[in-house]
Amino acid sequence: MAVVLRRASIVWTTAYQAFHADKNRGGERGTRGFLITFMPTLYDKIWNSHRVFSDEDVDVLYVDLHLIHEVTSPQAFAGLRSAGRRLRRPDRVLAVADHNVPTAGQIQGLSGVADPESRHQLQLLKQNVSEAGIKVSFEMGDVRNGIVHVVGPEQGFTQPGMIIVCGDSHTSTHGAFGALAYGIGTSEVEHVFATQSIRQRKSLNMRVLFEGIPCVGVGPKDYILALIAKIGTSGGSGFVLEYGGSAIESLSMEGRMTICNMTIECGARAGLIAPDSTTLRYLKGKPAAPRDAAWEDAKASWPRLASDSDARFDREIALDVTTVQPMVTWGTSPEDVVGISGTIPDPKMCDKPEKRLQLERAIHYMGLSAGSPIEGVPIDRVFIGSCTNGRIEDLRAAASVVKGRHAASGIRAMVVPGSGMVKAQAEREGLNRIFSDAGFLWREPGCSMCLAMNADRLEAGERCASTSNRNFEGRQGRGGRTHLMSPVMAAAAAIEGKIVDVRNILS
Repeated sequence: MAVVLRRASIVWTTAYQAFHADKNRGGERGTRGFLITFMPTLYDKIWNSHRVFSDEDVDVLYVDLHLIHEVTSPQAFAGLRSAGRRLRRPDRVLAVADHNVPTAGQIQGLSGVADPESRHQLQLLKQNVSEAGIKVSFEMGDVRNGIVHVVGPEQGFTQPGMIIVCGDSHTSTHGAFGALAYGIGTSEVEHVFATQSIRQRKSLNMRVLFEGIPCVGVGPKDYILALIAKIGTSGGSGFVLEYGGSAIESLSMEGRMTICNMTIECGARAGLIAPDSTTLRYLKGKPAAPRDAAWEDAKASWPRLASDSDARFDREIALDVTTVQPMVTWGTSPEDVVGISGTIPDPKMCDKPEKRLQLERAIHYMGLSAGSPIEGVPIDRVFIGSCTNGRIEDLRAAASVVKGRHAASGIRAMVVPGSGMVKAQAEREGLNRIFSDAGFLWREPGCSMCLAMNADRLEAGERCASTSNRNFEGRQGRGGRTHLMSPVMAAAAAIEGKIVDVRNILS
């Protein structure tokens, strides 16, 4: 086995340079600037370049970017205040309001937030950000505000080679840029506030290759649902997933973000895609992206983050997207998913008692029948949005299905842009008019109906075609029934009033 001597830092971001300045003032760097590694993967390179020191099998890693929102930060700020500590690096924090914000009437500010608890959390965020000296904070109503996992990339804060954390499980979204990004708990949020570092045990490496050319109507949401169908919601446990293959390389950054967003639904710690020319094109000129000489340095260094050609993975999986159908969840877990031509499973066919009970409960909750086809199931609501599918590309795709058509009678469909910037772009392109003419509600940015923490929610028994990422019991509202699918599939469901194969519309 070859031993390769490499510099520990592949990308010298402004944040990481500042980290070295901090360490020079207050301690020493445990790695001495060099690490001996064995055929490193992308994950290995980022991990090694951010290791401050090790304590047996736990490493302390420097954090480049800390994303916060109103739901998981108040307790962390309170703990920091109680301990008499200050934020270590307020300049490395990006704060947004997203979970609790209403998606109508944002111009009213906090007075327009009807729910007292939601309003209180938004007030606390504003107060805590001000007291902590955090400079980059986008409030409700600011065109730059929106869902944190949409705002970070579109503003250029998300960059290759970074370690990014947030008190939100779908932080894995940012892995699409070749950043090691994952969700953390409230106590960890406080720890990052105080130290700009986090204690972690290293995961195993898994490579997932998507190869082939998909048929019309099949895209990244279907890819990731197909992977979850294959390995289950625990198949990625203990791993960081690196996605590759021709089908990944051909995706836009929006599509790559969809893939990485739902990595957490595989049970994995994070998802990664190596930065390439597509990444560079997306980031160039973004407000927070490197400029001038720093951009030239980044262009040269970011591609070197890719896993070495001889890198070894602990597990490898390959999927042929040519065979993937438009995917739809039928139950109460992302692994309860079938192709559009599939049927609801029969629990009697399962020889594992515990799994059989889970299937029976899911079928009962969803109001479905074992053995019945998923195609044709009637719906009540449609939600197009979320940090999974609320970007401009997602809205364009949905609009291409909706244009010239109208939502079926009785269907309540809503489109919620992932950020104010996405909303503005969509309106410049006339997408809002396409949706409105088709009977869809055009809303303001926020997490919206992805989760029942704001005014957008399902009523008990309502069935929703949703582009979000989770279909747990009550996720979109107590008693609500969620079917996850792609934007084009959700748009088609709205037009037909039931779950249908979008390929019949697009062909």
